[in-house]
Amino acid sequence: MAPKTKTGGKPKGTKQANAAAKAALKGGNSHKTRKVRLNTSFHRPKTLQLSRAPKYHRKSIPHEVRLDEHKVIVHPLNTESAMKKIEENNTLVFIVDIKANKAQIKQSLKKLYGIDTVKINTLIRPDGTKKAYARLTADVDALDIAATKLSLV
Repeated sequence: MAPKTKTGGKPKGTKQANAAAKAALKGGNSHKTRKVRLNTSFHRPKTLQLSRAPKYHRKSIPHEVRLDEHKVIVHPLNTESAMKKIEENNTLVFIVDIKANKAQIKQSLKKLYGIDTVKINTLIRPDGTKKAYARLTADVDALDIAATKLSLV
C-alpha cells in the first residue's frame, strides 16, 4: 500500500498519473489540427548545402590577368592636336586597349606614371583603336609630365 501524506491521504503525484492514464486511454493526438494551405505553390525547404571540397583543382594554373597596366595603355599620342591638349587643357592623350574601361585606364596611369587624373574621356577612332584623354589635376603640369616621364616634348 502507498504511504499516506500528511494533508489529504492521497499519495503524491496522483494528479499527473490520472492525467497520463486519461491521455493513454483517449490518445495523445486528439487535438491535432491540420495546417490550412492558402497558396497553390509548394516550395521545397532550404536544407543544409555544404560548400564544395574538391579533391583536385580543375585548372592546373590560374590564368593571368587579361588587362594589366602594361596591356591597358598601348602608347602615348604625340600628334599636333594632342600637343595642343597638353598645353592648353592640361590633358594627356593615350592610345589604350579597346577593352579597357575608364577606371582601368585611371588605375594604370596611376601605377605606371604616378599621375592623378580628374577625369578620363574615351573615344573609339575610325581605325578601331581607343583613344583616352586624361585630364590631370590642377597641381600637376601635363607639359612637365610629357617631357619627363613620357619623353614626348
